[in-house]
Amino acid sequence: MRICSLLPSATEIVAELGLLDSLVGISEECAWPPGVGSKPRVTTAKIDSARLTSAEIERVVQASVGDGHSLYTVSAELLDELRPDVLITQDLCTVCAVSSGDLATACPVGAEVISLDPGTLGEVAETVALLGDRLGVAARAKQVVDEMLGKIESVRIATRGMPRPRTFVAEWIDPPYCGGHWVPEMITAAGGDDVMGVHAAPSFPTTWDDVLARNPDIVVLAPCGFLAPDAAGRAADLRLPCRVVAVDADRYYSRPGPRLADGVAQLGHLLHPDAVPNPGLAAIELELAAG
Repeated sequence: MRICSLLPSATEIVAELGLLDSLVGISEECAWPPGVGSKPRVTTAKIDSARLTSAEIERVVQASVGDGHSLYTVSAELLDELRPDVLITQDLCTVCAVSSGDLATACPVGAEVISLDPGTLGEVAETVALLGDRLGVAARAKQVVDEMLGKIESVRIATRGMPRPRTFVAEWIDPPYCGGHWVPEMITAAGGDDVMGVHAAPSFPTTWDDVLARNPDIVVLAPCGFLAPDAAGRAADLRLPCRVVAVDADRYYSRPGPRLADGVAQLGHLLHPDAVPNPGLAAIELELAAG
């Protein structure tokens, strides 16, 4: 079977299922596992985020989405050359990855299109099971799901009955977006109280004044698409009167795959360091506001 993944989380799942050798094409954003970098990239992002500030990216994205324009280009010619039997995409967020609509004129004849659109941790686990079933490795998928849910449950048990720090996970920095979809559930599983996000609902923009009005004990900077050093750099001028920690959003928070369980473990340690062991993931503490 020849698989083409246009979704970073799906690429990670395919690899976890032991099908990396069957993966013939990936998206520009696919970066895990490390060996995936040699695969042909069939999509290109139209925005060079490295050269723009968070506020500039927000303006460009909103203008593009408002006009109905995709943020990605898909190489129909390369897809034809790769001849995939299966194309994996999504419709959950047109900002984060190629959607099924982007394939309208690029999908090879005969290719099966699988769209993954989970909104909760349980649904993320279901997408792993779905891919395992469709790709013929259901037993391996069950192992991956059991490990993911078991890791989350161990954090939930370790923090049960403890005080729940008021937590804001920022999916963007300027303007701040609250955590959406599975992120509020991650906070709850980690023993925290999400001050703004809504379970299984999309993230939405707010202001730092509104965030602070909710008296968070900790702000976790997890801007979609970025790792901890980038997040910390983009928030270098942000001074809040509470603990602020930048994390690897692109690996453990933004992408709906098995590594969300590692994000839960990290959150559990940040909120309850004596109850949850440090999973050893990148975390950068920012300076507090003066006074």
